[in-house]
Amino acid sequence: MTGTAPRQDVTACILCSRNCGLSVEIEDNQFKKIKGDVNHPFTQGYICQKAARLQHYQQHADRLTTPLKRQADGSFKEISWDQAIQEIAEQLVQIRDSHGGTAFATVGGGGQGNHLGAAYGRQLLYAMQSFYAYNSLAQEKTGDFWVNGRLFGSQACHTTEDVEHADYVLFIGTNPFQAHGIPNARDTLKQIKKDPDRTMVVFDPRVTETAKQADIHVQLKPGTDAYLMSAMIAILLKEELYDQQFIQQHTHGFDEVRQVFKAIPIEQYIQKADVPVGLIYQIVRDFAQAKRGCVRIDLGIQHTLNTTLNGYLEKLLYLLTGHFGRQGSNNLHSMFIPILSHTDERNPKYRRTVYHKMFPISGFFPPNILPDEILKAGEKRIRAVFVDSCNPLLTYPDTAAYEQAFRSLELLVVVDVAMTETARLADYILPAHSQFEKWEFTGFNLEFPKNGFHLRHPLFKAQGDTLPEAEIYTRLLEAMQVIPRKFPILSKVAEKDSAKTAYLAYFGALGASFVQHKQLIPYAASIVYRTLGQTLPDDAASTALLLPLCMQYAAQHFKAVKRAGYAGNRFNLGVTLFQTILKQRSGVVLSQHDCADVWELIAYKDKKIRLAIPEMFIELAELKHQKFAATAEYPFILLAGERRSYNANQIYRDPAWRKVDAEGRLRINPDDAVALGVETGQMLQCISEHGQIQVTVELDEGMRKGVVSLPHGYGLSYAGAEPVGPQLNRLTSTRHCDPLSKTPYHKYVPVRLQPVTV
Repeated sequence: MTGTAPRQDVTACILCSRNCGLSVEIEDNQFKKIKGDVNHPFTQGYICQKAARLQHYQQHADRLTTPLKRQADGSFKEISWDQAIQEIAEQLVQIRDSHGGTAFATVGGGGQGNHLGAAYGRQLLYAMQSFYAYNSLAQEKTGDFWVNGRLFGSQACHTTEDVEHADYVLFIGTNPFQAHGIPNARDTLKQIKKDPDRTMVVFDPRVTETAKQADIHVQLKPGTDAYLMSAMIAILLKEELYDQQFIQQHTHGFDEVRQVFKAIPIEQYIQKADVPVGLIYQIVRDFAQAKRGCVRIDLGIQHTLNTTLNGYLEKLLYLLTGHFGRQGSNNLHSMFIPILSHTDERNPKYRRTVYHKMFPISGFFPPNILPDEILKAGEKRIRAVFVDSCNPLLTYPDTAAYEQAFRSLELLVVVDVAMTETARLADYILPAHSQFEKWEFTGFNLEFPKNGFHLRHPLFKAQGDTLPEAEIYTRLLEAMQVIPRKFPILSKVAEKDSAKTAYLAYFGALGASFVQHKQLIPYAASIVYRTLGQTLPDDAASTALLLPLCMQYAAQHFKAVKRAGYAGNRFNLGVTLFQTILKQRSGVVLSQHDCADVWELIAYKDKKIRLAIPEMFIELAELKHQKFAATAEYPFILLAGERRSYNANQIYRDPAWRKVDAEGRLRINPDDAVALGVETGQMLQCISEHGQIQVTVELDEGMRKGVVSLPHGYGLSYAGAEPVGPQLNRLTSTRHCDPLSKTPYHKYVPVRLQPVTV
């Protein structure tokens, strides 16, 4: 068989939120070469070493190629799509009609870089009359979203940071050299390091790759972030380093904040973090006086003690100093894909879970509580779960609890590209196209003042008998009879309508249909997919839902979209934006804001920030009673989920992709290793209150004494073989989490280490 000739194309990386543009060479339906795309409007040729290994995602032994049904003996049998869809639909309807909406939940839905399918999958919640959406954002970021809701008026208000233009940057609990999260991270760090007029300060319990480049590294104790940041804010207020003009013009509640922070014992709290008192005073003074100050945080403070309070404190650092709403500072940004919503727990219409009485934040529920909601909620328990683009057995806390919970379900369906550990427990496995075999995008367009979007075109012919998520979920909705299989009038109008009239006739007909059939409104994505989508070129039907989003975005940010170079009036500008998105394979700039526009993004009517959050004042007062010291039984603190050169959220299943650190070694201070009598390469048993795993040791002088770290992304059973590397969530507990957001304390897991017994 003769192979196809090599060809060049462009796409984007799917491994982190930066989604760097890629220039690829393709041959025989596979990646042959991968490098940065110099024409990408944001990353401009930048990539890290992980992106070059994407062939390991596209082609591996665990790829799914046909629908599978579990048999009585636990094996899987290949079945047709018609059989799979019909049987699943019948079971879903039976569970819904017998037990109501609390019996169903979705998990995942839009894995990293796989957000187009999520818009279709979410419709299943409406069909099941459920509101339970569990995902990774709710494992990581909902404490932050909750704080944003109080400060800015909506949990859909999301902050970003202009690190690349700042002259004084605080990196708190983040290692952008490995974790990225900022534009062209390694280049940006290098530029800051080389410029004598710019200062980089890193707060981290270990000497990370970023800390090695910093002007100042504050190597605090794990779990003490809230103490240190509250002391820093108290210093700001004590020495009157705050921006009085900014506070008067743009905020409410400053006097309450000032009164509360008077009670902070500054030196005592700094000493709890075990860092020099004088150094912290100097950092606070220099940051406050900087022309362009900026704070960048990540999971280091979002997955540790006082998660939600940490999010409040880090925002006060830049708000009180006025480092907000201008170049080189922190900002809000526009949001093209509506990933986040506002679900304030004070509103009685937002229902809580049955067992934990947990409320949604930004529309999501935390994975920490899901096993209990399946196992302990009685008659109202969750009985059916759809898992999409996600592997909760290894990525969510307490693997054993998830195994027990998922085995107890009446129906478990997994939609994925790979035979994951979770898929092996499923009743049905529905194989999706890979992210490079379909139209796809990420909703992580988080930039300000310039924001962008990249619609990725299909690169490869789909493998086996797989389908894109848009088709999978639309077929399910049709089989459940919540939407008809055909829309003759809408389809006819769509065939005749065009961009020249801004699709006026089509959307008029769609609106009229919704007036007559209000029950169809929640399924707009699939209806537009089945009708208008069929008129789009190059099998781009699943992208049709972007057209109304473009119209909405252009109307909301008209001047900013025009400023980005798009021609049109308020009638047709959104259509022009949509056409450009479809055409530009390297992505587009959506909008170009002025810095002053940030105030229009605040949800409060008066466009002012509410600095005082009573719930956070209560948590702040409770800090003085918190106990966080290591115990004799568990003398080490494990930082679980470290980002390293070759780990990537389990999207790569074949361990051969790793060039280094194949075992995912436990990093430990040499003095601690001597005390334990171990050297690099030897084995230890790592034991938490909840479980234990075996680890390989690596000595690292950058670790604090009493602190160890392990990477995420390991522990997969590739091709049915024994797991390779640490299964971290054998150590973590669903109970070890933030009381408000239920975000897990992965960066503060007490453990003990002992020799491996034969």
